[in-house]
Amino acid sequence: MTFALDSRDIRILQILSREGRISKAELATRVNLSATPCGERLKRLERAGLIAGYRADIALAKLGPHVAVFVLAELEAHRAESFQTFERAVAARDEITACWAIGGGFDYLLQVVTRDIDSYQRLIDDLLESGAGLKRYFTYIVTKAVKGPAAPPLDILLDSARQE
Repeated sequence: MTFALDSRDIRILQILSREGRISKAELATRVNLSATPCGERLKRLERAGLIAGYRADIALAKLGPHVAVFVLAELEAHRAESFQTFERAVAARDEITACWAIGGGFDYLLQVVTRDIDSYQRLIDDLLESGAGLKRYFTYIVTKAVKGPAAPPLDILLDSARQE
């Protein structure tokens, strides 16, 4: 489903990407619409798949100790079935909170959040022994979050002609 986004659609997406829990009434006020038309736009954006979900940004440090790790992964083989096998293995592990297929010298970049280094190493050992096809990996432990996940810069991603 494709359709043109106008400036109000873009504004709705911008607001929701930063404030997912905003009330529909407040959202309507902020985009200068009444509640019903704003709600209809919101449903249309959801149906189109432009809004993939709503979630909370959890303050993990307040819950207890944890470690965040980025992993560059290289697979043993580079056939479609090898990638599919690895991706299924990654999808099955909750500790792997994000995974991107990348170009360049490695095949994937994984984001892992787990209790401690020992549990991270058990995860890697499991992947190595599971037949997932992991050949080698490089571990980068996060020592400090400088800037966390942020809302996408829609104003930069979308050309100015579409916003007018």
